[in-house]
Amino acid sequence: MTGEQDDQPRVVAVSRDHDHHFSKPIVSDIVLVAGLGVEGDAHAGATVQHRSRVARDPHQPNLRQVHLIAAELFDEVATAGFTVAPGQMGENVTTRGVDLLRLPEGTVLHLGADARVRVTGLRNPCRQIDGFEPGLLRQVLGRAEDGSVERKGGVMSVVLVGGTVRLGDPVRVELPTGEQVPLRPV
Repeated sequence: MTGEQDDQPRVVAVSRDHDHHFSKPIVSDIVLVAGLGVEGDAHAGATVQHRSRVARDPHQPNLRQVHLIAAELFDEVATAGFTVAPGQMGENVTTRGVDLLRLPEGTVLHLGADARVRVTGLRNPCRQIDGFEPGLLRQVLGRAEDGSVERKGGVMSVVLVGGTVRLGDPVRVELPTGEQVPLRPV
């Protein structure tokens, strides 16, 4: 891509895995299904699918159907000597050009021609990240200047409108009306 398109928010990778592995393999496209998540992904479902959350209450709604990470995080951790590629932190959609962590709760992301997801909250980075690469957890879970916890492991969302999402697809941000509520861990 050259020219104006380089500055446009876009999808740089999509991933899915039918098993509960930390990393997800890159695929050519993913199909988002309204109310469920990524077709063929272990975390798809109307109720919670993450193992730790299922153990607590298997009937709670799945607010973590689609995991998105900004590729800018990979650039940031590279400056500290870590090499992380799309899909390796378990995300379904890797974006570039969208400040995902600063979006307010309820933001709708238009992915490609048809798909839309509603951002529900922040991913809460866990110790599995250090299992992938020792010391990486410190890079994605830190402290802001005001001393508050800063979670950089991406955002979680639910599928509002299904569709196919591919590498290079545009991402359009639709902010919620009314009060802008900062994201919290989900």
